[in-house]
Amino acid sequence: MRYVYLLQSIPYPSQRYIGITSNLKTRLKSHNDGQSPHTSKFKSWKLVTYVAFSDESKAIDFEKYLKSGSGRAFAEKRLWGTDVVLKSDSKLVYFDIE
Repeated sequence: MRYVYLLQSIPYPSQRYIGITSNLKTRLKSHNDGQSPHTSKFKSWKLVTYVAFSDESKAIDFEKYLKSGSGRAFAEKRLWGTDVVLKSDSKLVYFDIE
C-alpha cells in the first residue's frame, strides 16, 4: 500500500507539504523529528489528508498531479479541509491513524 499525504505545519499553518510513503505513521514521525530537510524548519506537522493506493504507479502519478498547477487547485478545494473521504482503486478509503 502507498499513501499520498498532505501535511500542514502547526506553528506555520501556511506551510504545507505533499509526499508519498509506504508507512504513514513512521513518515509523519520522521517529519516531526526533523529528519526531512524540506520540513524540518517548520515542525511540528499535522496530517491533514491522505489517500491509500494499492497500485504504486497510481500513487506516484497522484502525488505528481497534486504538485502541478491544476492539482494544487484541486487539493486546495477538496483536500486541505477536514474529514475528507475519497475513493481510490474503487474502494472507499478513510483511516484515522491517530
